[in-house]
Amino acid sequence: MIDTEGIMKIGLDLVNWKKIPLDSAVHIKGKNIKKVLLTIDVTVAELMLAKSIQCDAVIGHHPLGTAALNFHKVFDRHIDYMIEHKVPIGIAKSAVKKLKDKTELRSHSNIYNDIVSAAKILKMPLVNIHQPCDEYMRKVILDKINSGKIKYVSDIVTSIEELPEFRNADTKVKVRYGSTKNEAGQWSLVIAAGTNGGFPIAKAYFEHGVTTVIYLHIDYNDLTRMYEEKLKGNLIVLGHLAGDSIGLNALANKLEDKNIEVVKIGVIPNMK
Repeated sequence: MIDTEGIMKIGLDLVNWKKIPLDSAVHIKGKNIKKVLLTIDVTVAELMLAKSIQCDAVIGHHPLGTAALNFHKVFDRHIDYMIEHKVPIGIAKSAVKKLKDKTELRSHSNIYNDIVSAAKILKMPLVNIHQPCDEYMRKVILDKINSGKIKYVSDIVTSIEELPEFRNADTKVKVRYGSTKNEAGQWSLVIAAGTNGGFPIAKAYFEHGVTTVIYLHIDYNDLTRMYEEKLKGNLIVLGHLAGDSIGLNALANKLEDKNIEVVKIGVIPNMK
C-alpha cells in the first residue's frame, strides 16, 4: 500500500526529479492505496467510475485545479531547448512569452476547481502528474530517434512509428508542414515543456538553423500561420494520446511493481 505523496514520488522517480513541477499536484490526499484509476483527463465521470469500482485514488495526467492555473509557468523549458539549438535568448524569451500570455489568459477564465471539489465531496484522493510523465516520453522518443540513421524526415517518422504506443494508435505520425522527402537536417524534439510551441516557437527554430521541428500536437491556427508566412522547414506532429500513453504506461508499470492495481482509461496499450 502507498499514499498519494508516494504516488507522486513514483512519478518524479521516472525521470529522477526531486521537485514537483507546477503543472502537477496532489489535490486530495489519501493513504492505504491499493487500487487506482489512471487516465489522461479527469472529469466527474472518472471520479464516479473510480468510486463505483472501489478505487482508492484517481491519477490524472493533464493539469487540474491550481496546477491548471500554474500551467503556463512550466513553459520556460522551451527557452532551454531553443538555446540548446542556438536560438538567441532574446528571441527565445519573446516567443515563449507569447505562448505563456495566451495560456495564462485562457486559464484565468477557466472554472478550475470543479473536479477537485467533486473529488473532495466523493472523498476520492486525486493526483495529477504531467511534466514528469511527458519528460519520460521525451527521453523514450529521443533515444529511439538517436538509435537509427536519420537523413530524411521520413526516417524520423518511421523511427517513432516503431514505438508500441504509436504503432497501436489510430492516429498516425504526420508531417503537417514540409515533406517526408525533405532532408531532416538539424532537428529538435520539442516535448515536455508543458505544451507545444505553436507558431512563434516553430518560427524561431526555423529561422535559426533547425530544419525539422517535432511537436506532439499543434493548433490549426498556428499551422495556418506557418503556411501563410511560408516558413522554411518541416513540422512533424506525433499524436497527443499516443505520446502521453508512453509516460502513463511507464507510471502504471512502476505502480504495479509496488503491488498497486491499476485500471487504465483511454491509455493506448504498449503491447508489441
